Amino acid sequence: MTDAPHRPAILHPDGLARCPWPGVDPLYVAYHDAEWGVPEYDSRALFEKLILDGFQAGLSWITILRKRDAFRAGFDGFDPQAIARYSPAKVEALMADAGIVRNRAKIEGAIVSARLWLEIEARQGFANYLWDFVDGAPVNGGRTGMEQIPTESPMSQRLAKDLKARGFKFCGPTIVYAFAQAVGMINDHLVSCHRHGACAALARPL
Repeated sequence: MTDAPHRPAILHPDGLARCPWPGVDPLYVAYHDAEWGVPEYDSRALFEKLILDGFQAGLSWITILRKRDAFRAGFDGFDPQAIARYSPAKVEALMADAGIVRNRAKIEGAIVSARLWLEIEARQGFANYLWDFVDGAPVNGGRTGMEQIPTESPMSQRLAKDLKARGFKFCGPTIVYAFAQAVGMINDHLVSCHRHGACAALARPL
């Protein structure tokens, strides 16, 4: 990617340098500043993000972000125990919910994934399972420009393969890499972004 134009952090009117990808959309900027890259160790929250990233497939994240409240309402706050018991009638209700992405395969995949989450959570903890793929600590990407950030990695390939082998849906290596960035398993804030150091400081051993 050496021929790609260098895309460093952008200085915003508030005096803070940020990664270029949120642009100036207030919702996206708030997500970048408060959530993206923050190490997440809560198993339920990790489940929610993995499912939402699956719904993102073929769409942009800002589309999902704008619908997130509707998703949370429709999916019972992403409580895996509740989702694992969803009936065909509940699936039809979700298919009629204009506030979410109405994709039957993704809705049914979320139900399957919830049941698998329950198994992993009972056995070892879903957070422990995921973080083991980065040896329990965030990987510092050390990126100085957006052109250096890949769409997948050997880690995301291994995790995606393992998730698929267990039966999870919509969890290819690109989706998994985006998920790992978002939940802080990989710190891909540009080093000149004001959130890079802040997210690194939030890391703790499991």
